[in-house]
Amino acid sequence: MPKAKKSSKRKKFDYTQDRKKMKKQFMKKYNPRIENSQIRNAWDDKKSTARNLQEMGLAFDPNRTLPIKKARLLGEERETKASVGTVTKPYVLNQLEEEASRPEKDSKTLSSDLIEYAQYMIREHNDNFKAMARDEKNYYQDTPKQIKRKINEYKRCHPEHYNAFINSLAAPQPTVQ
Repeated sequence: MPKAKKSSKRKKFDYTQDRKKMKKQFMKKYNPRIENSQIRNAWDDKKSTARNLQEMGLAFDPNRTLPIKKARLLGEERETKASVGTVTKPYVLNQLEEEASRPEKDSKTLSSDLIEYAQYMIREHNDNFKAMARDEKNYYQDTPKQIKRKINEYKRCHPEHYNAFINSLAAPQPTVQ
């Protein structure tokens, strides 16, 4: 049976490869970056993932941590016991709970074009969505429900802006003499 063509050649050192850079790339892939700062600060590289999470009071395998009721044929039910580990870093769990309990800020905004569109439609037609649908500036041929949804989105995302706009519409126009 013939050998592979280059199998008998001796190995040569490749001067074009940066070994330090290759090791960095390998380590980056092998030890991925932990995004959560609390967990990252409490992490110990010398311990396994399961041991690290157990010390923080977190679950590595949820199937093992939650007890499961097993039904028997004879009618007696038995719970499997979950292994209880000692939590040596409870501050991580407390910080995660505190972060999760904070209310999330609604960061959704609308484009300036959509805001101008909604303002134009309200200025011209007030609450008549059927007239808005027939308006010549309704370039995308939105239905009355679609226009209503866009205006409600404008009200929800920019309430102060919307209220200021409505108040400016309600203000009487000064008469020019």
